[in-house]
Amino acid sequence: MKINLTGAFVLSLFFCFSCQSSPSSVADTTGVEGLYEVKLSGLEDTRDFYSWTSDRIPMVSAHRGGPYPGFPENAIETFENVLKYTPAIIELDVAMTQDSVLILMHDDELDRTTNGTGKVNEVTYEYIQGLRLEDENGDLTEFKVPTLEQALNWAKGKALLTVDIKRSVPFEKVVEEVRATESEAYAALISYAFPAAKKLHYLAPELMLSVTIRNEEEIKRFEETGIPWTRVIAFTGLSERPLEFNQALHQKGAFTILGVLGNLDRQAVAKGDEIYTSFVQQGADILATDRPIEASKAIQTLVPSESSKQKYFRNDH
Repeated sequence: MKINLTGAFVLSLFFCFSCQSSPSSVADTTGVEGLYEVKLSGLEDTRDFYSWTSDRIPMVSAHRGGPYPGFPENAIETFENVLKYTPAIIELDVAMTQDSVLILMHDDELDRTTNGTGKVNEVTYEYIQGLRLEDENGDLTEFKVPTLEQALNWAKGKALLTVDIKRSVPFEKVVEEVRATESEAYAALISYAFPAAKKLHYLAPELMLSVTIRNEEEIKRFEETGIPWTRVIAFTGLSERPLEFNQALHQKGAFTILGVLGNLDRQAVAKGDEIYTSFVQQGADILATDRPIEASKAIQTLVPSESSKQKYFRNDH
């Protein structure tokens, strides 16, 4: 398979935290240079990367982009901050303004994450453009609310995305944006129910989907949708699953995403970040977390010395 390296050199994927500053309460980027990147030549590479093999590379997915103090959720600057420390999948949220512009926003209202007020679907994009984002402590930053188009164009060559589509957003508009930006290889669409997954697959059978599959019954129900396993990443919920269940998904060829955000992240804070290692050893391939830098540092020892997936990653540290 030919990989387009765009003139860059490729390093074997490893987590070079010894040469980087470690985050504490604030993600300190002092002395950290360059970003981890992922290079894909097309959807064939994407499907290959997400096809489970025993030499798979465990990764983190940065929930809402990986906010830290000074870096608000769903901001491109926040995505880049995470990529200074680790390769990562970036999970982001898409909402729609009154005049049908797709923006990155988790909440229905603007009050929590911006210096604006009101509901997203009741204001214009012109109003959104005048706002600034607030971080998780409520401190105002200089960062603006990105559009989905900006995020998709940014992601190409830098990071895999999982796109969480809010209820008020038509699936068709998101698919249209992905295709218009030619970012199909980098954007997987999230669905939480099988009817939604079926609709997304009907609209865009070429795209990867993140689908909630939490037990054996849901494996059977997923197979009834007719969606090929080559198009799915299995989100296994917010509770650790047995090794045998993860292995059943692996036998289908699917990567698993365990949501450690919330309770499991809090366990890591209380008991130590080594707990992230146990989740991977139990068969979680991707950890969706509010602490992507810390979680990634913890699982670095589990990266295989040689992996067929290494060819997709580079950095310039």
